[in-house]
Amino acid sequence: MKAIRVGQPAGLDQLTVSAAERPVPGVGEILVRVRASSLNYHDYVVAKGQLPVAAGRIPMSDGAGEVVEIGPPRSDGQPVASADFKVGDHVMGTFFRDWADGELTPEKASRVHGEHIDGFASEYVSMPASCFTRAPRGYSHEEAATLPCAGLTAWRALVADGPIKPGDVVLVQGTGGVSIFALQFAKAAGASVIATSSSDEKLERLKKLGADHVINYKTQPKWGSAAKEWTGGRGVDHVVEVGGPETLAQSITACRMGGHIALIGVLTGMAGNVSTVRLMAHQIRLQGVTVGSRTQQLDMVRAIEARDLRPVIDRSFPLDDIAAAFRYQESGRHFGKICLSI
Repeated sequence: MKAIRVGQPAGLDQLTVSAAERPVPGVGEILVRVRASSLNYHDYVVAKGQLPVAAGRIPMSDGAGEVVEIGPPRSDGQPVASADFKVGDHVMGTFFRDWADGELTPEKASRVHGEHIDGFASEYVSMPASCFTRAPRGYSHEEAATLPCAGLTAWRALVADGPIKPGDVVLVQGTGGVSIFALQFAKAAGASVIATSSSDEKLERLKKLGADHVINYKTQPKWGSAAKEWTGGRGVDHVVEVGGPETLAQSITACRMGGHIALIGVLTGMAGNVSTVRLMAHQIRLQGVTVGSRTQQLDMVRAIEARDLRPVIDRSFPLDDIAAAFRYQESGRHFGKICLSI
């Protein structure tokens, strides 16, 4: 079978196509023919070498495909998770191998696909069945591959941790996968959405997706105040904060008293100044978000099916062109998700 491996030293030019033996599923495992993956910022920093991984690591945290083989039963007759699946089922992976439910702990966060353990840039993977959930009914493999990281991050930020309710106002930043999923989930929940971008063309596309108000943050650098003004001075209920230190101050400005900021991204850096007095005085809840659990992923799938939501996919690349896909990602020209077809 074919797989992509990260070189040493890492870099986009060091991603190599290699041959590997097709794995054999063990007890409690399922063998999945991977058909698609999607690019996330996490995958990008792994490929660039900004997040060190073992030599030869197979990257990509997202993967979707179909079950082609079920591992053997336990010798003691006890049930195994692989019994939840059958050959032919369409499935998608989970970001964390060990976070089934409950709160995230250091132990549950210790094995991320594509970083600590091999990921989904491979034609076949054999993993414990607990590393998968079913894909939404009617979804293509590429559509399903957009969900385990970006989709679930947005779901947890607004639904599991929000919790969002009809009539709320949500502020989303930019046109990446998490932000567009957040817009879609917010609208499905009956909320209003303010969206930002530096591109007027992209802002028009955001309006077509349902954004109620859009702000060009290049022409309106104090976009936090502009967002608050649009709410009549009350402020927004939720901010999906993907920028990090250089955007957080504006997010705080946009928030209502008692509002919620889901801190997801580090696109503008790893550290910076924070107005702690404003967080305190306005009783704002700042919640870090790193994807979500398997149970939350199952909840998200049910909601997606109930509302017939579809991800926005910008374009797809063949697996062999993974470096070109990452270069397109770093260009910032995309709107929505970038996929790999395997």
